[in-house]
Amino acid sequence: MPKFREYTFLSTNGRTKINVRRFDPDGLPRGIVQIAHGVAEHISRYDGFMRYLAENGFIAIGNDHLGHGLSVQSESELGWFAEEDGWSVVVNDMHKLHDITFAENPGLPYFLFGHSMGSFLTRTYIIKYPAELAGAVICGTGQQSPALVGAGKASANLVCKMKGSKHRSKLLAGMAFGSYNKSFEPRRTDYDWLTRENSIVDEYIADPLCGFMPTAGLFRDMMSGISFITDPENVAKMRKTLPVFFISGDLDPVGENGKGPAKAFHAFKEAGMNDVTIRFYKSCRHELLNETNRDEVMKDILSWLEVRLPGD
Repeated sequence: MPKFREYTFLSTNGRTKINVRRFDPDGLPRGIVQIAHGVAEHISRYDGFMRYLAENGFIAIGNDHLGHGLSVQSESELGWFAEEDGWSVVVNDMHKLHDITFAENPGLPYFLFGHSMGSFLTRTYIIKYPAELAGAVICGTGQQSPALVGAGKASANLVCKMKGSKHRSKLLAGMAFGSYNKSFEPRRTDYDWLTRENSIVDEYIADPLCGFMPTAGLFRDMMSGISFITDPENVAKMRKTLPVFFISGDLDPVGENGKGPAKAFHAFKEAGMNDVTIRFYKSCRHELLNETNRDEVMKDILSWLEVRLPGD
């Protein structure tokens, strides 16, 4: 039975307590997997995956990002990172958690898993900190065009300037998420695009810490982050030997039904990355770890991790 712990560390912003959830295996750990969750959700939604990893010998750990889950200090900060450069603060928080965890378990292979917004954060992390990881799993990602990202960033900057970074803009939310549900018919809810598993969609809708409208500041920060990770000069800074595993549903609207992850995969290959794998799951939507075939997905992730353990 995995051992569970929950604790906090001080954000790199110097004032916010960042909530952490961690599952440890019964015996000696084989490695560590740190998880970065998506926008408008929280790390406890990954408990099933984290428990599975711990049952198979990995320390599984993740934090609620700024503005999410139990790392939120006030209602106005729900879906908000910072007044400026919030993307870097969140990535630096991930790095701080890495340093804390690795210091307690020196020498263990350390992997990152990022989903959706967390996939963009993970892609930022492996550019900024290329030397310290044994591998990265990038789930539910996309590869937006520079023109689209530029338009989104300009719109978010304008809203921040006119109404403040904590303003919640229906226009920005519509630009970011408005088209995701359109291809699913008949539509049962506004969140059918997440997964075919109706009970999980219903849980998401009922959860006050899920599905909220992010602030203009978060949209601005996320567009800045996506612009950073799609710049070929930055992609070239990744460690060429870092193993990377892209996974996506072939009906995931965030990845344009597979086009986005495929573009990201090819960008990695063109940058000289020599251990990059991609897998699409037929008929799956955005949240692979919550899909009807999630057992298959978790088994595939575990197999990929195990192959990349030293001596295995």
